Amino acid sequence: MPELDPEDEKIVILARSARARNSAAEGAAVRDTDGRTYAATTVDLPSFKITALQAAVAAAVSSGAEGLEAAAVVTAEPFVAEASVQAVRDLAKAAAILRADPSGTVQEVL
Repeated sequence: MPELDPEDEKIVILARSARARNSAAEGAAVRDTDGRTYAATTVDLPSFKITALQAAVAAAVSSGAEGLEAAAVVTAEPFVAEASVQAVRDLAKAAAILRADPSGTVQEVL
């Protein structure tokens, strides 16, 4: 993978930190078109479940974000869930989605 832009590296670090802080399966972060960042983890409650990226997008939208520049997911899984991808695409058809392993190494860009 090519070297990351510093702003993309920041959202990978935020996603990784959120995952570690909550011992969650996934951590995610998004950057909106104003440069603000939002981080979240997987939510798995009896009443509802959402992916980390869905939670980060929800945090951005509830804070007034109208679009996204980029998103990052830190997970041990070899893919990003379609529901996560769609949450980003609802706000930004072309935003990069970085999938990183638990060490923070980006494995792919969607």
